[in-house]
Parts: sequence; C-alpha cells; structure tokens
Amino acid sequence: MSHDAIATVKRELLVRYLEAWAPAALHRARRVVYAHGYADADGGAAAEAALRVLAEQTDVVRGRELTMLATGDDVDALGARLRVIQQEAGAGLAVHTISGGTDGRLPVGLKAIGAQRVPVLGFLDAANAVAPDPATVAALTAGKPTEVIVVLPPGASAEPYRDAWPLFTQVELAVSDEPGELLAFGATGGKSLEAFKEALWSVDEFAGVRYRDPGDPDRHLIDISLTPHPGPLKRELLAHLSRAGAATVTELRTFALTETVYRAADATRVLHTLIDAGTVTREPSHGRLGGDVVISA
Repeated sequence: MSHDAIATVKRELLVRYLEAWAPAALHRARRVVYAHGYADADGGAAAEAALRVLAEQTDVVRGRELTMLATGDDVDALGARLRVIQQEAGAGLAVHTISGGTDGRLPVGLKAIGAQRVPVLGFLDAANAVAPDPATVAALTAGKPTEVIVVLPPGASAEPYRDAWPLFTQVELAVSDEPGELLAFGATGGKSLEAFKEALWSVDEFAGVRYRDPGDPDRHLIDISLTPHPGPLKRELLAHLSRAGAATVTELRTFALTETVYRAADATRVLHTLIDAGTVTREPSHGRLGGDVVISA
C-alpha cells in the first residue's frame, strides 16, 4: 500500500509541475522537450499522465513544437498507448520512444531530437532501478533553460547529480521512520526552483505519505500542507546561523530554497517567529524585514 501511495504522490507532483512548466516553456520558445526516463517502470502510468498534460496544451502548441521523449527497458507497448493520446491531441505534439534502458539511451535520444538550447524538463523515476549514471542526468543540461526531477531508491544519495545543476534541492518521501525514496530537483533558473517548491507543497496528502528534509538531523516527518510545520526549518536556519555567524534575510531565504525542502516564503515566516521570540536578533532592529536586514543567532 505504501508503494502505491508514494507512486500516487509522485505522479500528482509531476502533473502539477508539468501544468506550470509546459505553458511557460512554450511561451518562451518555439520548441520545448519533455524527457521521461524509466517510463515503463510503473507500467507507464506516469508517462501517460504526463503526456495527457502536454496534450492539453494544444491551444498554446499551435505554431510551436512540443516533443516528448520516453525511454525505458521496453517501451514498445507504452509507445503505442502514447501515440493514441498524441493523435487525439493533434498537430504540434510529437512522441518518441526508445527501448534498451535509460542510461545511455536518454543522452542519445536527446541529441537525436535536437534538445540543445531549448527548454527541457526531465523526469527520471529510478526508485525501483539502479540509480542513473550522473552523465545521463547531466545530458539534460544541454537544454536552455533546463530542469530535472530524479527519484532514487531509499538510502541512495543525490550528491553525484548536484554538480551539474546551479540550483539543486532534495526531499525524502516517507511513510515511516525508515528511509524513503529520495526525490531531487535540479534547475538552471531560480524561478523554476520556486515553481517546483510550490508544486511540492500543493499536492494532496495521500495514505500517510509525508516529507522528510534530508538536512534535518532529527529526521522529522512533515505533513504535506500549504503551510508546512516550521520545526525542521527553524533548526536548519539556526544551525546555519551558528556556522555563518550572521546572514542577510535574502541569504537565508536562498538557503531555505536550495538547501531545505522549504520555500523562501517559509523562511521569512520562520524568521519573524524567531525574532519575536528573541531567539535571533536583527540589524536594523526595527522596520520592514527586507532582504538586506542582517540576522544573527
């Protein structure tokens, strides 16, 4: 049951993010690419859900080109189902499938369809497979701008993928105290990271699935909510201030966005609480909590 619940949360997160990403990408460029790795791992459910979101963009697609690339061990049967959705959507939406595994095949496929210097989003759910080669994930950076969502098995590390992305964050999907699947997000633009965090906290909580911040030493489970419990973020902000001595509000908002599961706005909310409680001090001591205000532990 827990596996099905986590799969549902991942699929809803993907759908929500695609609903925000696709129209913005199509507004920015005449060609955009969505790459779905390990597409057959869940029977193709996530890939089909993703293509349906893309198919809904037909009004925006006119005069533009939206391409989906699906790779996996054996995606022939899935490819036939995807092409039915493609045909129903009409012109402007192209689907390419490549069997033989995601590692090795995904970089080749991206190059073949011309995914260079166009907006690219990749989704690689390797939770039930061997973690992808860092070179496979880095191949997505040929796009401009580019984003990737990578899901790794419980206990895996996302650090091998961090260097390829200017902005990077991760969250654990858990249903108990045991390690859960690790979901990492990399992006080349700050707005993309903010949009991902909004989607992350907007999904519906399902069958007890909760988030855990990999940076939280107490491994606190956080209910999925538009206003998430601030406890782990308080601890991480205080630990960061203890190391740094002091930081501006802008620096702390960036820290929350990139190094925790939280949003920049959550950091502002927590800082107000910490200041009111006297746990931290601010300089200047009065006025609006602007980005240049310095916070000290």
